[in-house]
Amino acid sequence: MRASCQRRLDILLAWVDGRTAMTDWVAGVASDLAPGGALRAAINLGNPVLAQGTAAAPRGVTVDIARELATRLDVGVELACFDAARDSFQALTTGQADICFLAIEPARADEIAFTAPYALIEGVYAVHDGSPLATVADVDSDGVRIGVKLGAAYDLFLTRTLRHATLVRGAEGTAVFLAENLEAAAGVREPMTDFAESTAGIRLIQEPFMEIRQAVGVSKARLPDTILYLHGLIEELKASGFIADSLRRSGQTAPVAPPG
Repeated sequence: MRASCQRRLDILLAWVDGRTAMTDWVAGVASDLAPGGALRAAINLGNPVLAQGTAAAPRGVTVDIARELATRLDVGVELACFDAARDSFQALTTGQADICFLAIEPARADEIAFTAPYALIEGVYAVHDGSPLATVADVDSDGVRIGVKLGAAYDLFLTRTLRHATLVRGAEGTAVFLAENLEAAAGVREPMTDFAESTAGIRLIQEPFMEIRQAVGVSKARLPDTILYLHGLIEELKASGFIADSLRRSGQTAPVAPPG
């Protein structure tokens, strides 16, 4: 009987120690990530898969993740909204934001520590109906000009992978594509689908030219425990169905990323 009681006591003490250690860990993450008492999250309204609404009332999966993280850390949350990924990136790297939601890209990895992806989206091309371009390989040809949004993940990807085609950058790839009568435009599948359906004489090349892995990012100057905590949180939110539910509520069909 005495041995049994001692065993139960040992289990209880281990549980208490574990709870205390977790509480201390979370408190340390909160202090590192939101030292001012509020988590400042950069939200990219330029990607409608990730965020919708207005700067005054944003919504979507990135907003839901930011709020859930703030709740877990027991801090407030401030949502700073931007119209482009490059602006979210700059907000993080200049200390105006504590977390961002960007595609994992080598060009960003020198300054940002990324979690594993929480969602996967695709980059596709739009072309004119009469265009001879039919495949991704066709687009990377001499004389082909591709409109892209400056600083977007697909701009960075195409910059390092194209061998023959030329990129033409603008505030929106589709806008410069139309304004300059380019041969192709590149973008995220969902808004590109809307563009093709709403613009006469435009079609999509359905084959994706890239898979865009969306993740949470923080400065590499953050503590290792903070980065580890964020990795674990994203994996938990994927496994629990939180990410899938959030995407569905915001009307998005992008798949949840597999376990990291």
